[in-house]
Amino acid sequence: MKKTFILPLCRSMLLVGCLLPLTNCNNGAENANGEQTAASADDEQTLEPLTEENAVAKLKAFGQNNQDSIAVIGTRYGEIKVRLYKDTPLHRANFVRLARSGFYNQGEFYRVIEGFAIQGGDSDERTISQGSYKIPPEHNPKHIHKRGALAMARYGDDRNPDKESSSHNFYIVTGESVSREELLAFEQKHGIDYTPAQEQTYLAVGGEPGLDTEYTVFGEVLEGMDVVEKIEKEPVDASDWPRQIIPHTIKIVEE
Repeated sequence: MKKTFILPLCRSMLLVGCLLPLTNCNNGAENANGEQTAASADDEQTLEPLTEENAVAKLKAFGQNNQDSIAVIGTRYGEIKVRLYKDTPLHRANFVRLARSGFYNQGEFYRVIEGFAIQGGDSDERTISQGSYKIPPEHNPKHIHKRGALAMARYGDDRNPDKESSSHNFYIVTGESVSREELLAFEQKHGIDYTPAQEQTYLAVGGEPGLDTEYTVFGEVLEGMDVVEKIEKEPVDASDWPRQIIPHTIKIVEE
């Protein structure tokens, strides 16, 4: 059976949302090549932690002054180039802001489900704080969970009925092709009317239509799906955590 949801979304949580104890084995972090690095004091000072009360206003202001929309995710397998959608402005601004501060350079791909998605953004070893906040959903019918879609993870509906996104945990969809019958069932369940082009994408290329309208898609992979495929084949434990750490770095680049 296809998995049709992504739960929240720190490495210290099981898929059912139960807290596990954090374990900090050192004071630094590993870079994308698996090398140990010390946390930068300068990086920590460049990121003002946000709150539930000020996050939207701060992200709107940041987004107006920072129109970048291309990011490169570095891993030991190579680079993944992504485009951030400008019609999901809060999610774009948030991703750019965290990347520019060096926050994501202390993260890793910590959840890997072959044929579904790879999930990153967090780490038990992080020293930079982004604050405690969520991002209002920016669902757009133009943006579907096709293979290569970049989306933000979130807590489940029981504790997050407004479907607000995580402040920093993201995922890239791998997914599989779906049948026309499956797609019709998802359309009826979620009240979606896919365009012919979207329908063909799911039928021929694949993705996870069960996530549409449930999570915010705010970008897509432009180059590097071969890298995503290598990551999704990493050996994992019973909780879908890779047995060997997969650190990532994220930088914003000019178009």
